[in-house]
Amino acid sequence: MKNLFLGCTVFSLILSMGFTSQRAMAAPPDAQSILAASDAVRNPDFPFGLTTTLIEYRNGKQTDSSTLAVYSKADSKSGQFRNLIRFVAPARDANKLMLKNGNDLWFYDPANKASIRISPQQRLLGQAANGDVITVNLARDYQATLAAEEDIQDGERQTRHCYKLALAAITPDVTYHHIELWIDSSNNHPIKARYYTESARLLKTAYFRHYQKQLGQARPTETVIIDGLDPQWVTVLRLSDYVKREVPEAWLQRDYLSRFKPD
Repeated sequence: MKNLFLGCTVFSLILSMGFTSQRAMAAPPDAQSILAASDAVRNPDFPFGLTTTLIEYRNGKQTDSSTLAVYSKADSKSGQFRNLIRFVAPARDANKLMLKNGNDLWFYDPANKASIRISPQQRLLGQAANGDVITVNLARDYQATLAAEEDIQDGERQTRHCYKLALAAITPDVTYHHIELWIDSSNNHPIKARYYTESARLLKTAYFRHYQKQLGQARPTETVIIDGLDPQWVTVLRLSDYVKREVPEAWLQRDYLSRFKPD
C-alpha cells in the first residue's frame, strides 16, 4: 500500500512538471525583445554611412526624387542613433543638412548659413517624413506589446508568419504616436508597418523588402510607403552604398554644421 502511495505521488509530480513545462513553452515571446531584434536587423551596431534615394510616384508615374547621404552613430549612453544627413540631389538642395541629436532635429541651409529646429513629422518628399530617413532604434522610443501572431503578405507577395506588435511612443518628438509593426517570427525581419496619428488616423503603410546582405546582416534595402488615404500616392526609399566608417563627434554638433565638409 505504501509503495502504491509513493508511486502515485511520483506520477503526480511528473505530471505536474509536464504541465508546468508546457505552460513555460507556451509563454508568449517578449515583445520588447522582438522589437530590439528587429532594430538589429535594420541597423548595424557600429557607426556607418549609406545613401538613401527617395522616389515619389503619383498614379504610377514618377513625380519627384531626392538623394541623401546618411551618417549614423549610436549614442553610448542612450543607445539611440545620432544622424547627420546631407542632401546630394536635386541640385537645388545640394549640401543642405539635417542633424538629429537627442530629441532635437535641426535643418541647415548653407545659402543663409542658418540652422533651425524642425519636426520629424514634417514631410520631406512624397509620403516620406524627415523622421523616415533617420536611423532610429524603435525599442528605445516605443513600448511594444504583442497584439497577435498571423500570416500576412510581404512586399513581394510572399506569405510570412509574423508577430504583430503594437508600439506606443514613450519619448517626446518621435515621428509617429503609435505604430503597428509586423515582424517575421522566423528571423526578426520587419515586414510591414502602419503609422498612426495621436487621434488614431492612419497616415501611411510601409512594406520593407528586397533584403540583401549589407555589413554582415540581411537588411531591407527598399521601403515602399503608401499614403493612408490615396493608395496611388507612393514613395519608395532605396538604401545603398552601406559602409562601416567613422562618424566624427564634431559632425554631430549643431555648431559645426556651417563648417561641415564631406570626406
